[in-house]
Amino acid sequence: MQIKQAKMDDLNQIMEILRDGRNQLAEQGIDQWQGDYPNEEHIKEDIEKGFAYLVQSQDDETVGALSIVEAPDHSYDELNGDWLIDTDRYVVIHRVAIHSNHAGKGYASALFTSVIDYIKNNRKDIKTIRIDTHEDNKIMQHLIDKNGFTKVGELHGVYRPEENSYVYALLTGN
Repeated sequence: MQIKQAKMDDLNQIMEILRDGRNQLAEQGIDQWQGDYPNEEHIKEDIEKGFAYLVQSQDDETVGALSIVEAPDHSYDELNGDWLIDTDRYVVIHRVAIHSNHAGKGYASALFTSVIDYIKNNRKDIKTIRIDTHEDNKIMQHLIDKNGFTKVGELHGVYRPEENSYVYALLTGN
């Protein structure tokens, strides 16, 4: 599993992966990503800021995408809960998707392991990793829990007016 920083040439591929992710969520009856989030402007901004990444298998095939957003992330300004530590030295994992053509092969688990290891080993400035997911996205909640994150609170209406998300954090030990 490799994570490669995306370039503007990768925009269409990332959008296809996210559309596929939106469809997978809809097929599971999960209302996450069913509105205008994430959209092309979000991804263009992620690419321009160096936050967007492609997920590649060992044979260099692109299987997914994600964003690793640098602090501050104002999505969390209205957190109903408490962080594990109060710091501005964090990153946030957003917009994670593995294309359905590659589902069930362990790529999502490997992605989390790779991202966490990369941050712990190469970003000594980062004290904590944050992530959130829709209250009905049980698969993502399981992945987040399995990778050692602690649920720290909830968000209401950040992505869409009636949407609730669970928020998690992981201390890096740095």
